[in-house]
Amino acid sequence: VQLQASGGGLVQAGDSLRLSCATSVRTFSTYGMGWFRQAPGNEREFVAGISWSGDTYHADSVKGRFTISRENAKRTVYLQMNSLKSEDTAIYYCASKKWSGLGSQSSYEYWGQGTLVTVSS
Repeated sequence: VQLQASGGGLVQAGDSLRLSCATSVRTFSTYGMGWFRQAPGNEREFVAGISWSGDTYHADSVKGRFTISRENAKRTVYLQMNSLKSEDTAIYYCASKKWSGLGSQSSYEYWGQGTLVTVSS
């Protein structure tokens, strides 16, 4: 199983970006997906998750600015990021697990390689 994250880049504070994570999971519709991020010097943290049925969860730090969504026909999950702040600068990772879009990082089965988002203030 492969997860390929893309869409990162260098933007200014207040700008928007949309990250994509394409997967090779054949039964994608039965998988929950999550986005995590790791800023320099920090531990990796949960950003957003979406269950197999479309239930979504967002960390308080991004609630109202970021939106996770999925497109089963393309086996892809997205993270729409609006009103970006300098503190959103991090490497963003997507991950997958059966059914749920929540849980500890260790509960996720597959991980992508990460895409770098840099927000300049």
